Amino acid sequence: MALQLWETLKEAITVYTGLSPATFFAGLGLGLAIYYVISALFGSSDRHHERTTRNLQEAMQPLPPPVQLGEIAEDELKAYDGSDPEKPLLMAIKGQIYDVSQSRMFYGPGGPYALFAGKDASRALAKMSFEDKDLTGDISDLGPFEIDALQDWEYKFMSKYVKVGTVKKTVPVTEGSSTGEPAEATDREVEKLAENGPSKNTANGTTESTSGADADQE
Repeated sequence: MALQLWETLKEAITVYTGLSPATFFAGLGLGLAIYYVISALFGSSDRHHERTTRNLQEAMQPLPPPVQLGEIAEDELKAYDGSDPEKPLLMAIKGQIYDVSQSRMFYGPGGPYALFAGKDASRALAKMSFEDKDLTGDISDLGPFEIDALQDWEYKFMSKYVKVGTVKKTVPVTEGSSTGEPAEATDREVEKLAENGPSKNTANGTTESTSGADADQE
């Protein structure tokens, strides 16, 4: 029965297509292969388009308004380096902290300037350096050209981003400056010497004068 169906099918293929059964099935297989390839290409393109559209929609979502932080320490600033998506992306120049969340593609994780986020990167920006030793706000020994470059960066940040705080400056504590007791004690000693010194000197001077007069009489 199956053999009869196969013979009938071969005859129908030859009659209606003018092709031999082998040629017909070869062409059919080739057509199916082309169909699957084209479907795969367009399907991946559609998925890529969907991902791109979704990323653009996420990027176009309105950012929350900047939150004023006031004065914070450098260690506290590190928490705003973009690692926590719930927190704003912050960066400082010359001790002034700016919200750079709108430029997350540059300063956020994976961005070309990501290592500047969460830090006062004044020195690194002035020197256009990406070394860890320059990721600091110390600009005390910069040259005039570096100062000019840093000024340009500061103008750019002032015009583009919102200032949300300042970096708390740390004052070095010197020995003996923690309390005022030593200074007060010194002042009391000076006053005491001022009170007692002249009287003793006067007494000594009187004694010496008396001794000198006795010596003259002798």
